[in-house]
Amino acid sequence: MNLEITRTEPSAPARQFTVLLSPTRRGARLARLLTSAQLADWGLPSESAAQIVAELAANARAHGRVPGRDFRLDLVVAGGRLRIEVTDTRGDRLPPGPGAATPPAPDSECGRGLLIVEALADRWGIVPGPVPRKTVWAELDLAP
Repeated sequence: MNLEITRTEPSAPARQFTVLLSPTRRGARLARLLTSAQLADWGLPSESAAQIVAELAANARAHGRVPGRDFRLDLVVAGGRLRIEVTDTRGDRLPPGPGAATPPAPDSECGRGLLIVEALADRWGIVPGPVPRKTVWAELDLAP
């Protein structure tokens, strides 16, 4: 009996980083710092990603905060992309989706976060649920 064995090489494994953080200014700042450190450890550029995380974490603090519940930061590198996800526990408060954010008044001190995310990310969006959560995600294409 002839038996042919073919060996397939697995695709490059995804790299993943997940952390729970308090929905406070300190937690939002730590999300940005941890992103920069993790991407540096992976040998990836971090400037745009850190800015996106800063904006999404600030939104989780300001609009997604529920006392006693943390927000989650996920970084995943797979398929030539970096995916950033920030999940909070206020699924009842969805932000405007891609292309729907309107510029704030020139003298406004807030309201520019998702415009910054839209400018820096190659793609971004919102995934409602599971109740009571929502996830705002952004993807950056990585140069080969």
